[in-house]
Amino acid sequence: MRKNLFSAVSLLFSLFLLCGCAALVVGGTAVGAGVGTYYYVSGELKTDYPASFDQVWTACEKTVADMRGIDVQPVREIARGRINAIIKSEKVKIEVTYKSKELTSVSIRVGLLGNKLSSQLLHDKIADHLANQ
Repeated sequence: MRKNLFSAVSLLFSLFLLCGCAALVVGGTAVGAGVGTYYYVSGELKTDYPASFDQVWTACEKTVADMRGIDVQPVREIARGRINAIIKSEKVKIEVTYKSKELTSVSIRVGLLGNKLSSQLLHDKIADHLANQ
């Protein structure tokens, strides 16, 4: 009886470990569906915008300015760029990556471990700036 109980507990524990590993392999959650899908992975909220790299970069700079970012450090290269800033006493890292002529990926991390709600707010502001261009 005791051996069967131990086997059952071991089996359940193993099952939970495997489920946990599967969640780690998947790496996050997706919000929305299709175009405009956001992926929250390792504390970063990522999405693709149907716009050129230059348009998205400008929208990101405007968003940081609108949010009154301080200690802004933009680094722009040919196919990627990064903006580090402090917004409302939180470190913010925005990474912009060229995917194709009219598709650009943006990844945002707020704080050390990531803040999904704050990252979503920044993505919303970037989308607003792109809509107004």
